Amino acid sequence: MDTVPQTQTSSGLSSPRLRPVGDFKSDDNASVDSGFSSAASSTPSLPQITLTPAHLKHLNKQLESMHPTEILRFVTILFPNLYQSTAFGLTGLVTLDMLSKIRTENPSTQPVDLIFLDTLYHFKETYDLVERVKRRYPDVRIHVFKPDGVDTVEEFEEKYGEKLYETSSDLYDWIAKVEPLQRAYAELNVAAVLTGRRRSQGGQRGDIPVIEVDEERGTIKINPMANWSFKQVQEYIKENDVPYNELLDKGYKSVGDWHSTSPVAEGEDERAGRWKGQAKTECGIHNKKSRYAQFLKEMEAKQNREQLTKALGQVEQERRTIEVSSS
Repeated sequence: MDTVPQTQTSSGLSSPRLRPVGDFKSDDNASVDSGFSSAASSTPSLPQITLTPAHLKHLNKQLESMHPTEILRFVTILFPNLYQSTAFGLTGLVTLDMLSKIRTENPSTQPVDLIFLDTLYHFKETYDLVERVKRRYPDVRIHVFKPDGVDTVEEFEEKYGEKLYETSSDLYDWIAKVEPLQRAYAELNVAAVLTGRRRSQGGQRGDIPVIEVDEERGTIKINPMANWSFKQVQEYIKENDVPYNELLDKGYKSVGDWHSTSPVAEGEDERAGRWKGQAKTECGIHNKKSRYAQFLKEMEAKQNREQLTKALGQVEQERRTIEVSSS
């Protein structure tokens, strides 16, 4: 079997920054009605996905009782430009394995590429797992996105300072995770994305639906294993011999960056080891825009106002100069 090359996207390309991926108008300049939830590509040729609230509610009601494999079969047919965003956690690995089996059963099923955000601060065990995943699923393309303009921890810390994750957590989340994901969505024209979120993980994930709309980024989010427990995920991994992070055998249940991940004690929530001792449960990818993102937007608006004021001042100065020379 030929190996499909793994893809690493250059971070040198321009970034959409705060511009939602779905911000575009079709050729006929028709806008989406405010009563609709939509996700649309920045490419006019990609079919726009429009779901009314009633239709979204109907879909979620039907999908709620379905097995994750059946949900995956359904969404690979329903949504164009479908990707899977993953940090190679247990749930994401189960999703990957199920998709591989679906493709084996029906090779005409659209392939689902992976988006991996390499923050540069992942555990060595995580990077080792990525290589094992490549060997196990050679036909799966992996698109790697790093913080903009850097490739190593040394370059990151030279540009942004040491221990940014401690000195400015919101800024770190934006640079290492939120902006690279937004850039990935723009460069790959992502219309819909599979996530590894489950209700049993607790926190803000306790009541997530199977399908939801991320209006800020202009995409559809699909949580195929929303109603699975950690035990169900773990059993699937064992029964199907799916490669997984070795840290799981050392007390970790949810693995992120090494500086903000710790083992979970007996009886603690699955994600209790993430940002332990901090008042946060998400990194910003699944939140509304972070405070830092909002700050950037405000600064951008301020800069635009200053540039406009400066331009108007120059015009006024030129006008006065002309008046003086003419008198």
